[in-house]
Amino acid sequence: MTTELHNWSKSSYSGSGGSCVEWAPAYVSATGLVPVRDSKSPSGPVLDIPAYAFASFVAGVKAGEFGTA
Repeated sequence: MTTELHNWSKSSYSGSGGSCVEWAPAYVSATGLVPVRDSKSPSGPVLDIPAYAFASFVAGVKAGEFGTA
């Protein structure tokens, strides 16, 4: 997948300059996959995660299933 074709977004909680991940919402609706990348390395690798798996992960984070660091 080429990363230039996507309109990448990151969480509003990211602030400016932390360790962030980005995702491309429009790609999700077109393919059912959630592309995720490291915002510090925009030309680096991209993970394509099935939307159902990503939704389960987000639900788990919101529910506190992963604890805190």
